[in-house]
Amino acid sequence: MVKLTVIYKKPPDPKSFDEYYRNKHVPTALAIPGLRRFDVSYATGTPMGGESPYYMFAELYFDNAEALKAGLSSPEGRASAKDVVNFAKENPPEMVVCEVDEKVLAHVN
Repeated sequence: MVKLTVIYKKPPDPKSFDEYYRNKHVPTALAIPGLRRFDVSYATGTPMGGESPYYMFAELYFDNAEALKAGLSSPEGRASAKDVVNFAKENPPEMVVCEVDEKVLAHVN
């Protein structure tokens, strides 16, 4: 399994960002073919109690690199990528593709 992690910096207007993201962008991203899981997390700070330089993380999971590539190059994937400028033009997100090491997955009770 692979995931695309999208890292957003704090937007100038978090309320407008969140509203657009939830109501417009998420439905667009959920339509990407091959998407298996979609997680969104908001930064609350650093382990030492400082302010995070990041605002939000979106993680999009796919079966493998080929499924990720196919999904992102589909009309739905291109529409989702094109939509980013509608809510994150001032601070374009950083993106990284990661291979999920499923041998290390652990659920802590």
